[in-house]
Amino acid sequence: MYLYGASGHAKVIIDILRDAAIPVAGVFDDNPNIREVSGIPAVGPYTGQKLDKPLLISIGDNTIRRRIAQKLQVNYGKAIHPSAIISASATIQEGTVVMQGAIIQASVHIGKHAIVNTGASIDHDCRIGDYAHISPGAVLSGNVQVGEGTHVGAGAVVIPNLKIGKWCKIGAGAVVIRDIPDGVTAVGNPARIINEHQNKI
Repeated sequence: MYLYGASGHAKVIIDILRDAAIPVAGVFDDNPNIREVSGIPAVGPYTGQKLDKPLLISIGDNTIRRRIAQKLQVNYGKAIHPSAIISASATIQEGTVVMQGAIIQASVHIGKHAIVNTGASIDHDCRIGDYAHISPGAVLSGNVQVGEGTHVGAGAVVIPNLKIGKWCKIGAGAVVIRDIPDGVTAVGNPARIINEHQNKI
């Protein structure tokens, strides 16, 4: 596997791949001063060369990850930690990372280039959009929809049967008890909208 982005997120992905016995061939990054990440050599910028192994975009920012994914024409892999508990009926698409201790229940669908972070819990029939990020310790009850690019903060809780729109930010520790429209930030218990983003994607 190759990684794109010599970030802190890359360090976690490298650990996941090592624990899953998947070798990391190198890390691409535009910064020429970065020589290695967690013992893996940084091989400079990606310039379109043909890769002999799949690639993962190891950048935590959802917007940047989307921009890179739309630009590159490569074969994408996945990183799923062996400690994650994943139903056989769940589907996880390319480019997605599932971290240590995450739980993904029956009939869940995780889109492309998403992040299911450490200890997150996603219950039955949830649908997680492309480029979304479910942060450490977040809990999504059954049949929750999370739109493209949305970031659900650490320790947030979403009650069943709700829809969170695209490119939202749900604050850490928020308790979501009603639907959230596209492109807003919602915080608190119960979660309330505090602003609408000027630049919806």
